[in-house]
Formats: sequence, C-alpha cells, structure tokens
Amino acid sequence: MAINLGQYLIKLLEAYDVDTVFGIPGVHTAELYRGLADSPIRHVTPRHEQGAGFMADGYARVTGRPGVCLVITGPGLANIATAMLQARAGSIPMLVIAGVNDPSERPLGRLHEMPDQFAFGAQVAAASWRIGEPEHLPAAMAEAFAMFESKRPGPALIEIPLSAMEADASALPAPARPDRYLAPLPGIDGLDAAAAMLDAAENPVLIAGGGALAAAALITALAERLQAPIVPTIEARAAFPLDHPLVVPASPTLPQVRDFIDAADLVLAIGTEFGPTDYDMYATGTMIKPKQLIRIDIDPEQRHGPIAADVFLIGDAAATLKVLTDRLTTDRSGNGAEDGVARINAATRGSLSAAYKSHISVLEILRNTLPDAVLVGDSTQLIYAGNMFFAPGNSGFWFNSAVGFGTLGYALPAALGAKIGRPDHPVIALIGDGGLQFTLGELGGLRDESAPIIVLVWNNRGYGEIKTYMLDHDVKPDGVDLTPPDFALVAKAYGIAYQCLSEADLTERLGDVLRAVNDTKKPAMIEVTAG
Repeated sequence: MAINLGQYLIKLLEAYDVDTVFGIPGVHTAELYRGLADSPIRHVTPRHEQGAGFMADGYARVTGRPGVCLVITGPGLANIATAMLQARAGSIPMLVIAGVNDPSERPLGRLHEMPDQFAFGAQVAAASWRIGEPEHLPAAMAEAFAMFESKRPGPALIEIPLSAMEADASALPAPARPDRYLAPLPGIDGLDAAAAMLDAAENPVLIAGGGALAAAALITALAERLQAPIVPTIEARAAFPLDHPLVVPASPTLPQVRDFIDAADLVLAIGTEFGPTDYDMYATGTMIKPKQLIRIDIDPEQRHGPIAADVFLIGDAAATLKVLTDRLTTDRSGNGAEDGVARINAATRGSLSAAYKSHISVLEILRNTLPDAVLVGDSTQLIYAGNMFFAPGNSGFWFNSAVGFGTLGYALPAALGAKIGRPDHPVIALIGDGGLQFTLGELGGLRDESAPIIVLVWNNRGYGEIKTYMLDHDVKPDGVDLTPPDFALVAKAYGIAYQCLSEADLTERLGDVLRAVNDTKKPAMIEVTAG
C-alpha cells in the first residue's frame, strides 16, 4: 500500500511509544496529520505554539519520555522557540517536528517564509536535522532518541520540507525503534579515586541536581550510609522523601546553605551544572567553594564548568552511583548527622523575609492538603519563595520556570502537559496575574481535554517580584503595575469553576477550598487577591 512520508512519520512515532503529540495543524503540516486521526496517538491542541512546547515540557517531566510537538513552517517554529529554550535550560527531552518551505527555492515572499529557518532552529535546539530524502527520517529519529537516552537531553528539531512530506515512503523499512542507547560509564581509575575519597571523608555533603532525578533512591541510600546531608537543587527538590532527616530543602544560593556546604570536607555533586540560578541567584559573583569535589555528570562538557572537580565521572547518574557505591568500604549509618541538618534547616528558614515565610506557609497548605499533587509553577512570588525553601509533597514533582531560561506563561500549559502525562495525580498550576495574561488562551485546553487542573492565580496586580526588586535597589518602579482582567468572568467564559480568596483568608480557608474543588474532578480557578 502506498504511504507518504507524513504517514510514515506517525507510524515511526508509534514505534517509539509516543502516545501524545502537541501542536496546531496548518496547511503546511496537513500531510503530517494525514495518518494521525486513525492513530492511537493522542493529539492535544494548544492556543499558541509556545503553549505546545510548555505542554510537552510538563509531559516530559512527569513521564520521563520526550514531549513531542508538531508545528508549522515559519511562525510555528518561531513561536515555540521560547519553550524550546526553557527545555534546553532544564535539560528536558522535547522533540519538535516542523515543516519548512523547500530550501532549494530562493526567497520569494512565500507564506511562512523565513530567511533561514534551519539556522534559526539550530541555534535554539540541542540537536537538529533536516529531512532531505525519505530515508533520512528513520536515522534522524534514532539520533534524536539517542540524545534523549544516553546524553544530556534537550530539545531536538526535525525539519521536513513540504515536498518531502508528500514523498513516497513505501520503500522504507517497517517503522521500528532500535535498541535503547546506554550512557557511558566512567573508567575504573576515576571510580576507585572517588570511592577512596568518599571512604576517607568525615563530613561529606551530597548535592543532587536535575540530572539526578532517576538516581534519587540511590542517593538517599548513600546519604544514609555515609550520614551525608543531601542538598537538592530546585529541579531535584521533590525527588527526595518529604521530611527526610538528611535533606536540606533549601537553595544553595542562600548564605547559610553555602556555608554548610563549604564546611564539608568533601562534596559529591550529581547531575548539576552549577548554574547561577541555583547557586548564585542574587548575582553576587560568588559560588560554593568545596574543599574537595567529586562530580557525576552525563555531559563531558561539564568537566570545564564553573567549579573545578578533583574527580569528574562521566556517566548516567544512577548507573555511575551504583558502581561507585559497590566500591565503598565505609558505613557510618546511625552516626547522627540529622541534628546538624535540623539546625541548618531551622536557621535557613528563620533567615528569610517575612513575605517569603508567609508564601512558604501557603505552599505548605497546598502540600498538606493534597500531598500527592504535582506542583507546576510560573515565575511568581509563591514560586520564588518556594525555590528558596520548601519541601514538596510525595508526588515527586515540583518544577517551575523561575530557573534557567526563566520565562513567564509557563505554568498553565506545562500543568496541562503534566496532567496528561500523570492523570492519577492532582495538578496545581501556580501562576501570577501577570504570567497568566501571557497564556490565558490555554484555559481552553483544560476544557478541551477535560483536565481537572487547579489554577491558583496569585493576583498582586502586576509584576510584584520585579517591583520589590526595584524598590530594594532604589529604582523608582515603572512598568510593573498592571490592570488584571476580571478573572471570575474569564473563568466563566471558559466554563471553569471559580473561587476567590484574599491572602488573609488562606490559613483558614484554602485547605477546604482545595479539597472541595479537587473532589469535583473538573478544572477550577482559585484567585488569591494578594497584599
């Protein structure tokens, strides 16, 4: 039976166990959709391609599988670029499949024409391919998934010219997925040196980054064996058991946590690039200064990162930790590091501003009311506070856009992607009134997908965190006070249940309201009038 490349693409995605794609169809991608309606793959339509990318990001975070997007030529790729950059900063696996005008033709002012779309996409993506001939597609797909599985992941771009979409693919081999790729393991010499350092250390600390999520159980076991406190970065915060006595749920950018790390005689850092948004959020120009440092990272380029390592182990976090732990001889279980962790946690929380402490208390109400909820955040005041100090619930998911690329408008579409990926968990989108106005239209996706997401809108009538920063730095605030819409009417327009609470009401009422709206199993908006 004749099959074109667009139809073959859908069969190939099925072979890679893709169950969901996010995208907005257009005349330039119609051939990619030819086989989709009859496929078991679910299609989710955002209101903007940026939303498709954020949905794919949220989906990938909760499933561990790449989020897949289909976008049109030109503006489709341009619109999704922000989401791709957010995914690149967070090392999130995302596959963007874009149409493109035929590159053999000179620019003629055609629909969706860009001067050099592939060059634009290649600057944004971690890896990119253009499909010149049908036989190029299986190899490009295999290479993209090799990156997702065995290297530092990020957004991958596969660009398919319009003429290639319609090309006959009948002669291609049956769509199939190659054997999964494995990340390399470090050499024996490095493992032996790291094991000797860990055995000799009397006061070690473990740092876990976003690349350590799959290794959280191994890290916890190692921490208990060595009596080594764990300091997770924001991306890894929810990977560790709530209230574990060895976990410091605070940002290593805080002076107390920095001093705590620097007092250790050895730091083992797993899957963290030592980026300033985790280690120097206030842009002081200083970082932690470990006396000795062992690093485990899948990306060999991290060897030359901002902090020099005494031993650098290139490999998958979980596989490397397993072989490293097998080489250890020391077991300090029960030696009682918990008291020191309790003291640093109390001191760190006590050092925060009154506003941050209040916002953290709100997050704790969310966590205690719905402990298995996935908490997806935007760049908003609640999230800034939680990123400084907050122990999430037992869902294993606390992620937001206030790190890395740091865009607004992330939380709502990312929450929808997360709900599609993990329908068994409640999902709460934490977003400010400013951020929600970036992405209001994605409320329609909640209705389209019957997704019972709770959207908590922190309405401080503007860009409150930026205004505070201006005031703290003697900058006269300008451009930060906004007129928000009537969110009750917005919710009504989209057929979404609505509740309004004042910030002063939260301690007494928020828990009950959360339980009530969660029990309805329908989308809901809770507006909090802040200040």
